[in-house]
This record gives sequence, C-alpha cells and structure tokens, in this order.
Amino acid sequence: MSPRPKKLRRCRGKFCGLAFKPTGTPLTELEQIPLHRDELEALRLCDGKGLTQEETGRSMGVSRGTIQRIITAARKKTARALTEGAALVFVDEEEKES
Repeated sequence: MSPRPKKLRRCRGKFCGLAFKPTGTPLTELEQIPLHRDELEALRLCDGKGLTQEETGRSMGVSRGTIQRIITAARKKTARALTEGAALVFVDEEEKES
C-alpha cells in the first residue's frame, strides 16, 4: 500500500538555492543540513511572526498537527546547525529526500 499523496503547502518567499552558514568557511567544507521551504515558512510564521500553530496551519493549508511536526523538525535542524557550525541549505520540496 502506498502512502497518500502529499498535500500542497502554501509557502512564500524565494529562498531555494541559498544557504545560511558560518562566515570564513567555504560551504563545501561544512556539513550541509537541508531546510525545506515548508520548514522555513513554519519557522517564519510561528517564531518570526508569533502566530500560533493553528494560525500557521490555516495560512499554509495544513493541519495544526502537521505544523507541529514540521516546526519540530525545523527547530531541531536550526539548533544543530547553530551549535555544530553546520550550514543550513534551503531546498525546494522536489529536492526532498524520500
């Protein structure tokens, strides 16, 4: 049985192809942590704009539970990049690993 099709998530912004990394070290020498557009959008709305998970879910067209899973993954990746000196690389959904 195959999983159900992924619901389209509404995201704003053109961040793909960009990276956030420590200065002074080339990107090729750093561990690269992929941060997907939906994760970045959830961070922007919940943490940047102060919306609730429910409001963020309505804005992105998904459930509050889905936002909770997305934001948990995004915060974990961001914390790891900041504490370990890794690069956050912003990627499109199509590039998401299976």
